[in-house]
Amino acid sequence: MAFEGLSEKLQSVFKKLTGKGLLSEGDIDEAMREIKLALLEADVNFKVVKEFVAQVKEKSVGAEIHASLNPGQQVIKIVKDELVALMGGTNSKLTYSPSGFTILMMVGLQGTGKTTTCGKLVGYLKKQGKDPMLAACDIYRPAAIDQLEVVGKQAGAPVYADHGSKDPVAIAEAAIKEARRLGKNVLIVDTAGRLQIDESLMEELRTLKKAIRPHEILLVVDSLMGQDAVSSAQGFSEGLGVDGIIMTKLDGDSRGGAALSTKSVTGKPIKFIGVGEKLDALEPFHPDRMASRILGMGDVETLIEQLQEDYEEEKAAELERKMRKNEFTLEDFLEQMGQIKKMGGLGKILGMLPGMGAGRVSDDQMAEGEREFVRMEAIMRSMTKQERRDPSILNASRRRRIAAGAGQQVSAVNQLIKRYEEARKMMKSMMRPGARMPKGFPQIPGM
Repeated sequence: MAFEGLSEKLQSVFKKLTGKGLLSEGDIDEAMREIKLALLEADVNFKVVKEFVAQVKEKSVGAEIHASLNPGQQVIKIVKDELVALMGGTNSKLTYSPSGFTILMMVGLQGTGKTTTCGKLVGYLKKQGKDPMLAACDIYRPAAIDQLEVVGKQAGAPVYADHGSKDPVAIAEAAIKEARRLGKNVLIVDTAGRLQIDESLMEELRTLKKAIRPHEILLVVDSLMGQDAVSSAQGFSEGLGVDGIIMTKLDGDSRGGAALSTKSVTGKPIKFIGVGEKLDALEPFHPDRMASRILGMGDVETLIEQLQEDYEEEKAAELERKMRKNEFTLEDFLEQMGQIKKMGGLGKILGMLPGMGAGRVSDDQMAEGEREFVRMEAIMRSMTKQERRDPSILNASRRRRIAAGAGQQVSAVNQLIKRYEEARKMMKSMMRPGARMPKGFPQIPGM
């Protein structure tokens, strides 16, 4: 999970601070030492860490305490504000051509996931109402063109390729003409990479940039490379000039140092983050939301956006109707589990809920939760539709058959039915006009 190690350490520091009434300068110094160490262990650039800690300390010592915050909470607020500023302040959007036809040039070293990211960008652009096309201008890497064609087919976008040409400029210019002819309004140009930055690569990219005049140059970097990713971003920024960064594999980077260092070192904003292997696993980068995740405050805004994006309005209205009339069935329960899987699983959703970040739910607990999730799904899929829609018919013989079909004990089937009945009662009490949330139900601020 992204920033897991850093998040756990920072939350530990803040727990000590909020447990005290007044903070002395010594308390703040001790907290700053621990924050500095946590950032360095997360592979954040040393110069960035030094400046960050100095800023936080200066503001913490001289801060006027907000009426609704105790001194410890005030320090947390300052740290969050500085983290947001460190990562760019606000979400940096793509720039589109006012003429209606936009060219996006994708650059990066080999192995960063550039070609796959082209496909992910297609999916994002389609959700924005755009009609994109891809251009295969990597003429060096074996099977690069074939890979882009496969990705393009999966993403549902045409790919312009010339398997016989050795001139990326000629390919790109021909792709622009073809995209215009087909009525496309965005062309994504996939370019060649190298194992490391060299002058021949930069010269080729500069020539291509001059010829096609892209509206944005997007640099793809691998978060797992840590400070090497930051150095790469700095090299491309100085040698070519880039407009924004797409950071891949952030979901697998427990440290996250590259994401925290890149904007400060290069001056270029992170525009998107890759959070999985699937073609829909690309998210706009919001510094404020990411800072909230790091500090264990959750990211309810992104969670709601994903729910709205993935769940049809009619289905949501029908589900609410069923809950109000106490008609929620195991069929609906199974559908909701499928929705959770579609959104990235329990781990991803829990990571977006306030108070459920690193250190609150152990890896063992998370793993057991995922296993239980799989068991419950297997049991429900072992039922007939009639049984899912009317669990009251589940007598002993039916439960034995379901357990055998799911490879589980009958006790597991009984446990599932018990949980389902408890959930129905909870929903019924929640949906009464003016009813309060049942005691123990998780309160989600802002939802």
